[in-house]
Amino acid sequence: MILNDEYYMQLAIEEAKKAEEKNEVPIGAVLVYKDEVIATGYNVRELTQKTLSHAELICIQEGNKQIGSWRLEDCTLYVTLEPCPMCAGAIVQSRIKRVVYGATDPKAGCAGTLMNLLNDDRFNHQVEVTAGVLDEECGQLLSNFFRAIRERKKK
Repeated sequence: MILNDEYYMQLAIEEAKKAEEKNEVPIGAVLVYKDEVIATGYNVRELTQKTLSHAELICIQEGNKQIGSWRLEDCTLYVTLEPCPMCAGAIVQSRIKRVVYGATDPKAGCAGTLMNLLNDDRFNHQVEVTAGVLDEECGQLLSNFFRAIRERKKK
């Protein structure tokens, strides 16, 4: 049974909610290989105090373990927020075939908003990109999270 992008993005949203429960920026990722989820991840940068603790990178590392290779050539990565430069670089380096993201990131988006590292033909690998899947729901998670932080700071 082939499931659709909205189904997998909903799973990524569930990962983002796990991050939010830990007072992390709610970003979630799911890696799919042959219509099966092989890895999940969510932001834990504040918890770990490690720069590399983005949802995509956690997901990619777990995917490497599951596949037994650094190459994730036949995988699709679903992520609730457009990948940043660091994550876009890791996506290209891991040879992920396709990225599907929800909300655009006007401050750091490197899958089409600020630049598109995923489709730059100067690299030896390009990634198919599908943008805007469940973008309103993904964006609302982030908006609500940052609104709550601003409200707490006012008090």
